[in-house]
Amino acid sequence: MHERYSRQIRFTKIGSAGQGMIRRKHVLLIGAGALGTSCAEMLVRAGIGKLTIIDRDYVEWSNLQRQQLYTETDAEDQLPKAVAAKARLSDLNREVKIDARIEETNTMTIEEQIQDADLIIDATDNFETRMLINDAAQKWKIPWIYGACTGSHGLTYTILPGDTPCLACLLGKIPSGSETCDTVGIISPAVQMVTAYQVAESFKILVEDFQAIRKQVIYFDLWNNQHTSLKVDNLKNPQCDSCCPEAAFPYLNHESSTKTAVLCGRDTVQIRPMPGMAIDMDALKQKLSQLTSNIRSNDYLLQVEIDDTRMVVFKDNRVLIHGTKDINKAKTLYNRYITG
Repeated sequence: MHERYSRQIRFTKIGSAGQGMIRRKHVLLIGAGALGTSCAEMLVRAGIGKLTIIDRDYVEWSNLQRQQLYTETDAEDQLPKAVAAKARLSDLNREVKIDARIEETNTMTIEEQIQDADLIIDATDNFETRMLINDAAQKWKIPWIYGACTGSHGLTYTILPGDTPCLACLLGKIPSGSETCDTVGIISPAVQMVTAYQVAESFKILVEDFQAIRKQVIYFDLWNNQHTSLKVDNLKNPQCDSCCPEAAFPYLNHESSTKTAVLCGRDTVQIRPMPGMAIDMDALKQKLSQLTSNIRSNDYLLQVEIDDTRMVVFKDNRVLIHGTKDINKAKTLYNRYITG
């Protein structure tokens, strides 16, 4: 082990003792897209003890420009990102325990997902999930690191429950109308800059050097040569519903979790079935085969194309309706072809 991690151990802020601590720690990574794959690779190469990866999506061609763990074969096979990421990461370091899950992080799954986690890294693409992570982290006192990027700019912020302002303190509520990769694009150096900060902060938390943690929001724009640190200590809200002593943790409420959502960066609507509802994949495939021959499936999902509509059904019963951002249209297609 010492030879493998020798250069990291020679860094005095980590050393042999710190490397041993990293080896015993568990990081929960929510999202396996651009930020997630970069963070995952650095953590696995660094010798993290356990890495849990949560992702709800599969690999597409547009991912390959910046999501560094994936290959053309993954896109051709439409492999779930969690599956493809685990395969690549296992080749990098067989010592690391990798728990890869093809599922969402929502109000019904997050409590189980965060069990035994020492740190949560946000690699998501939407504020509904981030606010959910924020509430869970505050309730169970787990540090987490927020990250986001679009275009050539990005930002990141480390949140220590009971110490720093939480994300709800900073934002107040879920923002609307924010930029996405779909509207403004993204360049991969912006991704790497965000994850460099996220993983550096992760190391500080994992070796318990809390004095070294940067408690400012970091913002940069690589194209326009801007780099800013924003002090946010005075934004801590003593009445915040997510982090005050009497916090109600509103985003952990099942009623606050939407059943349909337009996915970031794509003309795609995700529909999550009601609790207790199950889709029989074999029966669905047989039914759809009477309507079209454009059906593909693997061990994880089923894809069908009917009348210029592409739908992907996962084994956890989530359905992606591609080609639209119209939730009502997506629901109509879902009811017609999936549950009808």
